[in-house]
Amino acid sequence: MKYFPHTPEDIDSMLQVAGLKSMDDLYGEIPSQLLFNREFALPEAMSEAEIRKFIDSLGDKNGKLVCFAGAGVEDHYAPSIINPIISRGEFLTAYTPYQPEISQGTLQYIFEYQSMICELTGMDVTNASMYDGCTATAEAVMMSVAAAKKRNKVLLSATMNPKVKRVVETYAKYNGIEIETVAEKDGVTDIADLEAKLQGDDVAGVVLAQPNFYGIVEDYSGVADVCHAKKALMIMNVNPMSLAVLKTPTEWGADIACGDAQSLGIPMNYGGPYVGYLACTNSLVRKLPGRIVGSTTDVDGKRAFVLTLQAREQHIRREKANSNICSNQSLMALYVTIYMSLMGSKGLKEVNKLSYAGAHYLADQLVATGKCTMAYDKPFLNEFAVKTTVDTKTIQAALLEKGILGGVRISDDTLLLCVTEQRTKAEMDLLVETVKNL
Repeated sequence: MKYFPHTPEDIDSMLQVAGLKSMDDLYGEIPSQLLFNREFALPEAMSEAEIRKFIDSLGDKNGKLVCFAGAGVEDHYAPSIINPIISRGEFLTAYTPYQPEISQGTLQYIFEYQSMICELTGMDVTNASMYDGCTATAEAVMMSVAAAKKRNKVLLSATMNPKVKRVVETYAKYNGIEIETVAEKDGVTDIADLEAKLQGDDVAGVVLAQPNFYGIVEDYSGVADVCHAKKALMIMNVNPMSLAVLKTPTEWGADIACGDAQSLGIPMNYGGPYVGYLACTNSLVRKLPGRIVGSTTDVDGKRAFVLTLQAREQHIRREKANSNICSNQSLMALYVTIYMSLMGSKGLKEVNKLSYAGAHYLADQLVATGKCTMAYDKPFLNEFAVKTTVDTKTIQAALLEKGILGGVRISDDTLLLCVTEQRTKAEMDLLVETVKNL
């Protein structure tokens, strides 16, 4: 067991090989004033049962809130069988699968992950995951500039999640890319402003959100034609859970699809780790960062998995690469792969159906209180913004006292609320009653 402490015999053997007499000799080059010369402030030893009780007591101090917040992170149910499966040795222990003969487990689940993401997005190809949705979008922006060659401007819709926009702007600043914002109108992308900003013939790509930051499902009919007419790529940042019921990026005519796959069962976990996805058409595959796994047969004719393409990783192209991403949060890719395989298309549709029904029930009940109105008269799936007559800080404070995380505050009078299949009618009624009594 390689994680067990070294025995005295192990230490003596090591010292003998090194020509040393003691551990003090091993650290003899370190100045004495830098050495730790007192006892560690550690509690008394505990048995396993005592440790478990102690840790549980610490956990019980946490406030467990009913989550109605979204804005890119959603509280979805994850089947309990996921953790035992992702803990299997053939999946858990591998890191970078450069040696296929010892990495078949990792290569297989990456292949399955790619297949499922392509099925959801309608895209031809996807890589083996990104760190999160923000960096995946930034990589998509850099892809569009690399494909355009002589253009370095990218348009970003104002209805994009602000945290995604900030990360994209940071990446762009240090890659010589100019980011320009397309105005919003009534909660959706202003297409007239988009068309006006494309007239300069200097735009490499256009980034749009679906659903957008306000939870609105935008209509992008004809937008791809507008972009392509000006030789700009259309990039869509999409919540992958919504793709079980909404049009795919491919159906909208997009060239690149990206976003965060946290909604595919990954626990919220204080903001991470999550997993970004990045998919594109075949024509852009050489600009795609990371690695792509393919299926083949071995010398005995049995199905096997291999790294098919890794053209942009730092160990191959280095300074010539458009991106230097090398590793990725592959464990999270495995997590969403298991989640999608367990849920299937029927299960994902059911999640959306329940979330949709809950969100529209909550919206209707809040409006009925007289304290809220819909911020936008636009179609939404499971997230929506409301205007309030009571300051949103006051609302959130009152909900917190009831054990409810009351959405995301957009402004003094606008609150963004999210409903998933986890939320019950009783929880929603408690939220409504609390707002009604303010």
